[in-house]
Amino acid sequence: MAGARGNKQPVGTITRGTTNPNRLRRVDRWTVHTYGPLLRAAAPSPVVVDLGYGAHPVTTLELRDRLAVVRPDVVVVGLEIDEERVRAAQPHADPPGLSFARGGFEIPLHGLPAPLLVRAFNVLRQYDEGQVAQAWSRIVGRLAPGGALVEGTCNEVGRLGSWVDVRAVDGQPQPRSLTLSWRLRDIEAPSVVAERLPKALIHRNVPGERVHELMVALDTAWSRAAGHAPYGARQRFLATVEDLIGQGWPMLGNRQRWRLGELEVAWAAVAPRP
Repeated sequence: MAGARGNKQPVGTITRGTTNPNRLRRVDRWTVHTYGPLLRAAAPSPVVVDLGYGAHPVTTLELRDRLAVVRPDVVVVGLEIDEERVRAAQPHADPPGLSFARGGFEIPLHGLPAPLLVRAFNVLRQYDEGQVAQAWSRIVGRLAPGGALVEGTCNEVGRLGSWVDVRAVDGQPQPRSLTLSWRLRDIEAPSVVAERLPKALIHRNVPGERVHELMVALDTAWSRAAGHAPYGARQRFLATVEDLIGQGWPMLGNRQRWRLGELEVAWAAVAPRP
């Protein structure tokens, strides 16, 4: 991970930058649901950062529009290490609610309040697993009290992905949950999501690790729910989730979220083993 020289150079590495409209729709939908109450209760003009938005700022614009439904005065800042990407995004800026700046994990906000939320998607995939904790710590250290980091990855069209909800507890990162997301009619086996696990877990999908146990349990429950297939993938998935709950997996969320193809599990159930 690149360091900052005299606090002038952004901390991090330039990403590939690939993006597509609606690629992050699923995580945005979850963010609005999960953090809507926090945004509504925040002080005026809460700040949300989209870290590493890529070669085009379309997903940052979409984030601002989706959050504005629950908090019209939200301030969204898109940060990129690549100066050219920042310049290219400026025509899309809409002060004071939407701006773009150069920056990385140090989250420079140039006089704005500390961010309530940071979304970092498809950013850490290119890093080593051992660098994840450092990145989380650096970002969480910049959050407002009670703030959170949403960090994860998805495929190119956003139909398959996962993310970690990382809360700030006494200035330190405390992962709360892992969310897995599928477009249900595309599922052949739920474990396909393993190829899009966050960096903290993607190399842990091996026997002996908790996340691997979850992948096996998902596929097994999905197979047992085959009798629901004639009623559609959604009914089969709901039966799969109920099976997992019956086995003792600590599922969060509710039936409404599961119907959308979201499965949120407590972090302790999937956390890497030492």
